Amino acid sequence: MKQDDRAPFDQALQRARVSAYDRGEFVEQESFMRAGEIRTLAARAGIAPGVRVLDLCCGVAGPGRFITQVFGCTYLGVDFSSSAIDIARERAGELPCRFEVARIPPLPPGPFDVVLLLETMLAFPEKDTLLQEISRALTTGGRFAFTMEEGEPLTGAERASMPDADTVWLTALPEMLTCLERVGLAVRWQEDRSRYHRATADSLIDAFAADATDIAAQIGRQALDELLAAHRLWSDWLRDGRVRKIAFVAEKTGTTGTTGTPRTTAADVAADRDGVP
Repeated sequence: MKQDDRAPFDQALQRARVSAYDRGEFVEQESFMRAGEIRTLAARAGIAPGVRVLDLCCGVAGPGRFITQVFGCTYLGVDFSSSAIDIARERAGELPCRFEVARIPPLPPGPFDVVLLLETMLAFPEKDTLLQEISRALTTGGRFAFTMEEGEPLTGAERASMPDADTVWLTALPEMLTCLERVGLAVRWQEDRSRYHRATADSLIDAFAADATDIAAQIGRQALDELLAAHRLWSDWLRDGRVRKIAFVAEKTGTTGTTGTPRTTAADVAADRDGVP
């Protein structure tokens, strides 16, 4: 079910995705985030006119184009899928957005004021290498705004049941916090979004199932079945607490190994569950 050739999936799923989100909450994102969450994360990261933003694994860049339109930033989106970047460029229109086709890491030369990584942290098995690159790309005081799927690594049985399991590398929260601190990134804000993302997953499942005949005609029945299977697993794992979805903003402090500021712990994040939607 790999979506490297993004155009067929984008077209086939568009109607269902539009129907799955509340009015005003769909901005062509390919994830469980809502527009309100994207706006909140961007604001927390200090995105504003003139701020240099690097959006990693941007896909068709629905959130990136939305952020650029709302906040007036200087935007560069990067993705390995050339077809996704073709769509992003076409839909950006007159927005001041630039796009590059590239595998991450390495990152484009900075510096950047903000680096975004939305809903794709789990695709990187080596988090340390990625975070080192992100820290190097940021100015001192720059912000890394991201979401993560928090949990212990998949078991063999879980990996066998998840389509495209080679792109699903969960990370326990203490490990992520240690990795961030090691590269000089200090968490300034976090919020548990698990129950909201489960609701979105369920809404997408219903919308894909309702439009199954048309979707299957465009991408094939196997691809649709794998899409539904993956969404159902995420819904189950979010419901049972097997996985949590957490949004973060971390600031580059200019030092590594120790930040000199109070460290955010797993208990701090756990206490900050289910914030403002």
